Amino acid sequence: MLLTNVKEEKRRLRRRCKKLRAACPPEVKERLDKALTAQVLGLEEYLECDRLFIFVSSPIECDTKRIILDAFARGKRVAVPRCADRSGRMDFYYINSLDELKPGMFSLLEPDPAVCEKADDLSRGLCIVPGLCFDLEGYRVGFGKGYYDRFLDDFGGVTAGICYSKYTLKQLPRGAYDRHTDILITERFVNRNSCNR
Repeated sequence: MLLTNVKEEKRRLRRRCKKLRAACPPEVKERLDKALTAQVLGLEEYLECDRLFIFVSSPIECDTKRIILDAFARGKRVAVPRCADRSGRMDFYYINSLDELKPGMFSLLEPDPAVCEKADDLSRGLCIVPGLCFDLEGYRVGFGKGYYDRFLDDFGGVTAGICYSKYTLKQLPRGAYDRHTDILITERFVNRNSCNR
């Protein structure tokens, strides 16, 4: 569905999803996050990967902290993103503890480059990708800055979007630069899409 007014349609979806997510009762979000975490931790690609590229969740996003802690416990290398600038470029850095994070751009928790090693090898691993909503082919509407679309152009491993099923649509509007994930994970189902990377 390549719309002529993709940007406006995405803005509308973004506003709606942000509002709905912010209004979600904490006990409901906790239940959804626990179920979603269980889906990720049971994923074959997660169990087999030795390095995990994963975002540090904000309050309205699917919680990732439990996944990060599980990855530490399993001896996986965990890399989290740091916005390099406001033009859409980000780099990943390996962390050994959540204590190595500090508020960065957009007030998000980011790795401290003074103590963390930059992840230069993007040829393999599993990358957990955020999104306000996804479709069944793994396309997403994010926060509108384009950081992940640029990163996914260079990433050679497996990509998995995480999203609550309530925000999963059959098909989203998409532009020429949008990148899909290989897998979509919700608290209710896992979908491996048939798109070619």
